[in-house]
Amino acid sequence: MPRMTAARAAVEILKREGVTHAFGVPGAAINPFYAALKAAGGVQHTLARHVEGASHMAEGYTRTHPGNIGVCLGTSGPAGTDMITGLYSAIGDSIPILCITGQVATAEMQKEAFQAVDIASIAKPVTKAATTVVEAAQVPGVVQQAFHLMRSGRPGPVLIDLPIDVQMTEIEFDPETYTPLPVYKPVASRAQIEKAIALLNESQRPLIVAGGGIINADASDLLVEFAELTGIPVVPTLMGWGILADDHALNAGMVGLQTSHRYGNATFLESDFVLGIGNRWANRHTGKLDTYTKGRKFVHVDIEPTQLGKIFAPDFGIASDAKVALELFVEVARELKAAGRLPDRTEWAASAQDRKARLQRRTHFDNVPIKPQRVYEEMNRAFGPDTRYVSTIGLSQIAGAQMLHVYKPRHWINCGQAGPLGWTIPAALGVATADPETTVVALSGDYDFQFMLEELAVGAQHNIPYVHVLVNNAYLGLIRQAQRNFDIDFQVNLEFENINTPEIGVYGVDHVKVAEGLGCKAIRVTEPDQLLPAFEEAKKLAAEYRVPVVVEAILERVTNISMSGGDIAGVNEFEDIATEPGHAPTAILPLITS
Repeated sequence: MPRMTAARAAVEILKREGVTHAFGVPGAAINPFYAALKAAGGVQHTLARHVEGASHMAEGYTRTHPGNIGVCLGTSGPAGTDMITGLYSAIGDSIPILCITGQVATAEMQKEAFQAVDIASIAKPVTKAATTVVEAAQVPGVVQQAFHLMRSGRPGPVLIDLPIDVQMTEIEFDPETYTPLPVYKPVASRAQIEKAIALLNESQRPLIVAGGGIINADASDLLVEFAELTGIPVVPTLMGWGILADDHALNAGMVGLQTSHRYGNATFLESDFVLGIGNRWANRHTGKLDTYTKGRKFVHVDIEPTQLGKIFAPDFGIASDAKVALELFVEVARELKAAGRLPDRTEWAASAQDRKARLQRRTHFDNVPIKPQRVYEEMNRAFGPDTRYVSTIGLSQIAGAQMLHVYKPRHWINCGQAGPLGWTIPAALGVATADPETTVVALSGDYDFQFMLEELAVGAQHNIPYVHVLVNNAYLGLIRQAQRNFDIDFQVNLEFENINTPEIGVYGVDHVKVAEGLGCKAIRVTEPDQLLPAFEEAKKLAAEYRVPVVVEAILERVTNISMSGGDIAGVNEFEDIATEPGHAPTAILPLITS
């Protein structure tokens, strides 16, 4: 039997489980693992500037392609504690990432040694499993089980903590005979699907709510096929955006309090039946449950049995992997259609498209400083249907979700549940690492951008090009807007006069100098007609220099973005709505005003 260190065995398993890339920061207690990584070859490594950044890079990497699992590395403390936010983000959105930390020697673990921390206990609430391995011979089994757990049932992250002496201990392990464990996923039965479709066929105005679980299951094509067979309009959730193209005739728009469309909410409120697949009824999607559920029946399909009934009791629940369920939905729908037993939904689907053409928000403004809506209008012009967008939280993300267009799954890559500021730059680097041939466009407000802007240097060092659209109003915009409910504007103002860059007035941080100082390219835009040329120039610069390129748009200081305080029937538009075609020139459908 071959002998090798436990760390080398772990690396060999990573390779055989399909890992080709890792993100991390080396340190004393994880150095044996890094030595094994170098000796084994086959796994590229990207050095982060902050260990939380490494965890978000791993997330972006996983989210880009089906089957990807991002890996992040660091010491147990403080690197492991820094990565907790990434683990929280990953478990909230059902994203499998593997976090491997290097712990002090087993004999020192309970003696308050330098950088010793019980990272496994800290990480347990935000992982599917978190384990400190104290017996070297167990390392292969623990790593093997980690991949099994990450892929089985509802996907999610796992943390493995390896004491330095455990990493260096030699064990018997034969990589050539290694085989991954079978993945477990719950499977719907034909009888369950037949009952769900029977309930659906009793309705007059059904909708499908398509969640991120469909993307995780790589089942978007099946969802589109089922919708087309039945003629039922589809509401993608924020995590499911891109499952079917925004310009598809059955795309009814998004629903919710914030990242929603006027027409999406209006169509939902007209519905009498909802089939939710791979979604979790997130509170920003549903708003008040009495409004959301009143007058309609629900069927809920989710891979995690405990999600069924967690937010509200569906009329019928099915615990199943989305792909398996959709295969059966398509099979039964085909049979019913061939037998002429599917209701005609043409009129209902047409009404959803009519709302899509009538209920639009205005994007075209010529104001200086720039109104944010114009930024997204010009992004629609500059970036095509193959673009992968990356964003996390804030008015920038909310407005982007209301006004941008997405055409493919995994082309809106968003931190949905946790929403940590700073996520966008490292996640975009992870996305661009996983897909270096596709245009990647990140979207941030100034505060999100400033949280982890040091990671731009990672893109410069490792030649990871992408375009970062930075909308700067020198405010914590979303929190400022929320503080209106408390009649305050307190500790959310980022403005100051930069003594080194007086020409930007009160907008404070000179993001162009910072980006250039970190080895990247940057363009500042102050007038709306400069936006499209700047985006086109940014694409050229990214291709030529192979580094991140920042396009900063100087916005008006205060813009309230459409949202509701809690009810999808009561979204406050704040700004002008579109009343003539020139108001929303890049909308999916031409505006109908008659």
